Amino acid sequence: MSAIFPPAERLWYKHPIDRVEGTWIAIALIWCLIMFAMMVGWHIWGKQNLSTETYRTTPEMFMAKTQAMVDKYTVRTEKDENATPVVAPPAGSDVYFIARLWSFYPVLELEKGKTYKLHLTSMDYNHGFSLQPANINIQIVPGFEHVITVTPNQSGTYSVVCNEFCGIGHHKMVGRIYVK
Repeated sequence: MSAIFPPAERLWYKHPIDRVEGTWIAIALIWCLIMFAMMVGWHIWGKQNLSTETYRTTPEMFMAKTQAMVDKYTVRTEKDENATPVVAPPAGSDVYFIARLWSFYPVLELEKGKTYKLHLTSMDYNHGFSLQPANINIQIVPGFEHVITVTPNQSGTYSVVCNEFCGIGHHKMVGRIYVK
């Protein structure tokens, strides 16, 4: 038999499996099952991956919720080109954070050791939410509200970076979260 001509007998799956080939198939199957169990275990006990809730939304609905939060909890305004408000919501509250060409809105000020429900959405295109140096990465998709529960455990200034290419101003799309 050669690679150029098809095999004489077309029903290849009726041929018996060689012992060595069967051993490798069994090893591969067992390893796949072990890796699957490790992924589930690491998610539950490893506390490495975020568990998120996702809901459908519209830009108008999410903007209304965000603006209501900004109007209620603004403590000052950043001195940047957009005069972005800095919002300090109370612990345990719902915090809304918008990604849009090419900015994040608003700047958040959270308290160390307090838990918040962070709601994220995009107003226009796919964006990324990469919280540095905490290494939290989430893809933010328009029309969906992603909810994550966060408890900051270190004080400082955290950068929020878009890690999904979103156009010509992508390199300038950064935001901030302050933790007191």
